[in-house]
Amino acid sequence: MKSIQKFYLQLPKRHRVIISSFSIIILVLLLLPSEKATASRQTSDSSLQVGKRYALALPEEQSLAVSSQVNSNQKPLQNNTHLPKQKETTTELVSTLDESLTWQKAKVRNGDSLGKIFKRLGYSVRTTHDVSSAKGKYSKLLKKINVGDVFQIGKNVQGKLAALTYPISKTETLYVLLLPDGSYQSNKETKTVEVRETFAHGVIKSNFWNAGIESGLNDAQIINLASIFGWDIDFALDIREGDSFHVVYENQYIDGDYIGTGKILAAEFINKDDPFQAIRFTDGAYYSPDGRSMRKAFLRAPVNFKYISSSFKRKRRHPVTKRVQAHNGIDYAAKRGTPVLAAGNGKVIQSAYKSTNGNYVFIQHGNGIVTKYLHFNKRPSVKKGQRVKQGQVIGYVGSTGLASGPHLHYEFVLNGVHRNPRTVKLPDAKPINKKYKAEFTALSSQRLMELSGSRQALLAMQTP
Repeated sequence: MKSIQKFYLQLPKRHRVIISSFSIIILVLLLLPSEKATASRQTSDSSLQVGKRYALALPEEQSLAVSSQVNSNQKPLQNNTHLPKQKETTTELVSTLDESLTWQKAKVRNGDSLGKIFKRLGYSVRTTHDVSSAKGKYSKLLKKINVGDVFQIGKNVQGKLAALTYPISKTETLYVLLLPDGSYQSNKETKTVEVRETFAHGVIKSNFWNAGIESGLNDAQIINLASIFGWDIDFALDIREGDSFHVVYENQYIDGDYIGTGKILAAEFINKDDPFQAIRFTDGAYYSPDGRSMRKAFLRAPVNFKYISSSFKRKRRHPVTKRVQAHNGIDYAAKRGTPVLAAGNGKVIQSAYKSTNGNYVFIQHGNGIVTKYLHFNKRPSVKKGQRVKQGQVIGYVGSTGLASGPHLHYEFVLNGVHRNPRTVKLPDAKPINKKYKAEFTALSSQRLMELSGSRQALLAMQTP
């Protein structure tokens, strides 16, 4: 040992430092415990004891814990390992992402486009392009946004747009979601609408509109009700105090929440003690209880004529006055005394004599239509204020007034504008198709019972 120490001291200082350093390293390695020794010591310190319960981490729990840690550092939609593997709707999928995204609300302003909205929110032109061209056929709906619409936009932790929801209507919502490959997918979901039938009834006290409001009908329903009976009743001139109406219509709900009204299914209007009833069929049209269309047809030619002596023209030289002026009707040449028929159901608003018209009749029909009949040979067969039916004789062909010979001058006026009676589009007034007659009859009976019930309820309310 002394000889080794003497040899060591005789070495150069540099060599002695190297040897000392290696010696210290070897000593440290010898003193450190091995992995096996550590494991053995841990086992010894945590040996199981009889009668004591121990909690063991299951593999699934460990996996979830790891997934949770990974989620905090990854894009929510870039890795689907943390998402539910199966979801019934896009709404549920968005719901699962709700907590991991930062949501922004954007209301469409006047002159807005998707690009302008995204720019306000800090997204790039590339994001606008990618979202607007998302996979699926519904991304085109983003080109038809309306002022007042509201977008919900979800941003992930990397600041990338990860989800967009756009309520198109009360029942439809557009979704655009970020996919794992960085592209976008569009989808549209439609909620189921629950329909419940309800009733409304009212009595005219001041005017029809106020009665409709008091009955609980909205503006659109009041207009629709007037349109249904517009061929039979002039709502500007025919309505009287005490007239009443009864309506069966739809209320609509989504998930139990009321969202608005639906179609009028049946209606009754009692005008001057004269009842008018209408039933809506599956084709969307309204019919009387016996299957006749509520829209009334018109006769193209209300007289059995020989030929047309003068057509509808903007400029024509009058055969009597010789002046060039508009000819706003059709002249049907016919034998003197030939019966002239009412072109459709309506009310006579003029029945008189005038030097230019001769003996004439004007009839007011529904929906802004007036028909005019001129040059009768004698006083008309109907009086002012009288209701007439289609095909009813109202006078006879003559040549009174400014007429060069016996003929009927016939005019068709729609909302104050003269139309060519030979070419104007007339209402389609076909009755129920025979193959649907039985189905309609059953539906009509049901609706009439409902209207009767509504009427009885109204009478009960009025009884002191």
